[in-house]
Amino acid sequence: TQSVGEALAAGQRVAIDTPSLGGSIDLKGGQLDDLVLKDYRETIDKNSPLIRLFSPSGAPNAYFAETGFVSGSGVKTPNRDTIWTADVKTLTPNQPVTLTWDNGAGLVFKRAIAVDDKYMFTITDSVVNSSGATVKLRPYGLVLRRGMPQVAGYSVLHEGFEGVIGDQEHAPTYANIDKATGKAESYTGDGGWLGFTDKYWASALIPEQTVPIEARYTASGAAPPEDYQADFLGPEKAVDPGASAETTTRVFAGAKEVSTIYDYQSKLGIHKFNLMIDWGWFYFITQPMYWLIDAIYKYVGNFGVAILIVTVLVKLAFFPLANRSYQSMAKMKKIQPQIAALKDLYPDDKVKQQQEQMELFKREGVNPVAGCLPMVIQIPVFFALYKVIFITIEMRHAPFFGWIRDLSAPDPTNVFTLFGLIPWNPTAVPMVGHFLALGVWPLIMGVSMFFQMKMNPEPADPVQKSMFAWMPVIFTFMLGTFPAGLVIYWTWNNTLTVLQQYYIMTKAGVKVELWDNLFKLFARAPAKTPSV
Repeated sequence: TQSVGEALAAGQRVAIDTPSLGGSIDLKGGQLDDLVLKDYRETIDKNSPLIRLFSPSGAPNAYFAETGFVSGSGVKTPNRDTIWTADVKTLTPNQPVTLTWDNGAGLVFKRAIAVDDKYMFTITDSVVNSSGATVKLRPYGLVLRRGMPQVAGYSVLHEGFEGVIGDQEHAPTYANIDKATGKAESYTGDGGWLGFTDKYWASALIPEQTVPIEARYTASGAAPPEDYQADFLGPEKAVDPGASAETTTRVFAGAKEVSTIYDYQSKLGIHKFNLMIDWGWFYFITQPMYWLIDAIYKYVGNFGVAILIVTVLVKLAFFPLANRSYQSMAKMKKIQPQIAALKDLYPDDKVKQQQEQMELFKREGVNPVAGCLPMVIQIPVFFALYKVIFITIEMRHAPFFGWIRDLSAPDPTNVFTLFGLIPWNPTAVPMVGHFLALGVWPLIMGVSMFFQMKMNPEPADPVQKSMFAWMPVIFTFMLGTFPAGLVIYWTWNNTLTVLQQYYIMTKAGVKVELWDNLFKLFARAPAKTPSV
């Protein structure tokens, strides 16, 4: 296997130079097989390599796109060995390139390639028939990846094949296609798009949106590395002598920038192109959450600060519900002596206890489950924010303050190295290393959760008491590997919840349990008097 540099040097090429993309087109085969993203690097180090999206066929992890015509009637059409000639040496947004090839049998093929200043190529394949017979050709397009692509492996994120054929989304994983009958899945419909999606990058073939196509996802090769391919065939075109035919296919290859994806969907009429971004089941919360964070970011210039502001806005939006819930909890605390009296009054009749308790709740206007509502409603909001931080490229390498230089990555500090003083990697420890990724922000989050738990009376049930006592510790270790942006959000949310609950409980004239609970926890147990 050649290196990328060796593969690129092996033949003649047309350079690609745009504000967002660099690379080249191979004149052997006319493939779009060399693309790097100028605005994105592999790490937060400004000197790290640019992200490489496409790689030529002879290099490791080959990844490329091609379009053209095929024929089932023996007509000589361009293939991967075809040597094209180009009219210019560099493709830019202001200078398209036209590739030409004569098949020597009366057919002249041309491939005009244009590119915008972001990630969209417009490829127009045409043919002029100077032979004495009608030829039948079908337009096609394909994107091919050689070898199993490296995926993040998170269940909340789809990586693999992605597309919309007609009106239906089709998004199997690589493993799905490997297990499919014949290692292939086929679909039909008018227009749409299909290709591959990674966490932050994607490629897609976009045929003419009103043309019926036959689309496929396939895996081929008996042994690794396999070829994974997304392709389509358009309707057959009959080209008479002296006539010509053409077909236009767009190829998206680049970063999944939200505004860019949505602009392409609206301006180019690409059906459901926004599904390229995996908004998840709570898309109706996730998308508005992203737009709100992004709008605030444009004013404050820091995504972390934008997340903190959005958390405050969410708290304000749900304040009436939280107010009613905490007031109900306060009333519940006030009637605890009456509930205890009912248990003493009907010690052997559980049904009667329940009936009298329900009557008591009704008289006092208490909803026994109201205290759970703020937490229940927060779950989809929390998950939506998690998706925004985890999947959107805008959060990638976005700094906060201090040591947090990437909100989409875990806190880089670690308590088990004394925050860098001990030169070892605890996360590499077998079996338990995953739980040893514990930075400063997860610790702060654990403390905030501890205070939130101590705002309420301790449960009488010893099992529940133990569970609540250990919950902050468990969540502290769990969030050690979560994106720092999410941990910061959760810490801030816990802090606001404590302040909110303290305010509401105090206003309702109900005793806040925080100080008593802390005193019980840290106070020294009284010494036992020795028996005589």
